[in-house]
Amino acid sequence: MGPMGQNPPMSERVIPLVQHRMAGLRPLLPTQPTAPSGMLTDTRGRPLRDLRISVTDRCNFRCNYCMPKEVFDKEHAFLPHRALLSFEEITRLARVFLAHGVRKIRLTGGEPLLRRNLEALIDQLAQLRTVDGAPPDLTLTTNGSLLARKARALKAAGLNRVTVSLDGLDDAVFRRMNDVDFPVAEVLAGLDAAHAAGLSQIKVNMVVKRGTNDHEILPMARHFRGTGTTLRFIEYMDVGATNGWRMDEVLPSAELIARLRAELPLVPLEPNAPGETAERWGYTDASGQHDPALGEVGVISSVTQAFCGDCNRARMSTEGQLYLCLFATQGHDLRGLLRDGASDADIASALAHIWQGRSDRYSELRASLPAEAGRGTRRVEMSYIGG
Repeated sequence: MGPMGQNPPMSERVIPLVQHRMAGLRPLLPTQPTAPSGMLTDTRGRPLRDLRISVTDRCNFRCNYCMPKEVFDKEHAFLPHRALLSFEEITRLARVFLAHGVRKIRLTGGEPLLRRNLEALIDQLAQLRTVDGAPPDLTLTTNGSLLARKARALKAAGLNRVTVSLDGLDDAVFRRMNDVDFPVAEVLAGLDAAHAAGLSQIKVNMVVKRGTNDHEILPMARHFRGTGTTLRFIEYMDVGATNGWRMDEVLPSAELIARLRAELPLVPLEPNAPGETAERWGYTDASGQHDPALGEVGVISSVTQAFCGDCNRARMSTEGQLYLCLFATQGHDLRGLLRDGASDADIASALAHIWQGRSDRYSELRASLPAEAGRGTRRVEMSYIGG
């Protein structure tokens, strides 16, 4: 993997074999406890609002930008069940995060629907309350392969929203990208089931790789326009070390929007909330005004337009490692606190200490890093913390 601006030739792909799970730092228990106030900020004044929880490190796809088959093969050792946080442990930690100001909880993987009885966890989380006394906004990201059979149970358990990863409508392209020969029709059936179950604000995420699936941008936009599903395009990111990332495979969001606007009239929209990762564009009517019935698209531009400045997200791995950035090199071992008998007050103080020391802004620094930056650096894999 070459650094930005010094990429290997297009035909060369280097995918190092690495240890994907790293031992976490033991969180410090401050001598002066920090009681949750609902407003916890880091060194840059960014509040903690969004918690992403990976519930499994397993996935039934082998997408080459996330879990390439060359690395995650039949011999790959996934975590044993005893290493995973139990649903009760996840719920306990989530309660403490909510006390610190978290309002949204996103369940991820791997593929989260592979975790047995996931509906029971959703039911437990739905009973929690934010500092404002409201239920947390519960959402889930999935590849959609199991969604058709699980959508109704997920909704009944208390899930609010769902995001489905889908990298193209052309069946041959989709099968090639998931690398397990899974048909696109089954993912589309899962989206239909999600709508039928009453899940709201359904989103589809498309990771765009130049030269691989960028010809699918317009077909995807036309397909989802006016359906009530919001399509979001994600720049191919340099997460971890196993996806063979190269800058020449990144299609900048500005170029992508220009392609769309040449065929489908769009106008920029205001963010829905502070810290939103997606830049929003709405389809217009004949008068040039946004028509809500036609919907919108979003672009997530972490490579070319960093949004570190208002990032309010924390990520927790399936074994209880807390990561403060998608590009982190080190986690914090919350499972150790839980299983060594720490009280909720201890955990709340430890979380406060960790977040208050946070200064991560990798995407802002990426372009200015020296050429050798990142070589030999072990960053956490996207499949391990769910993106």
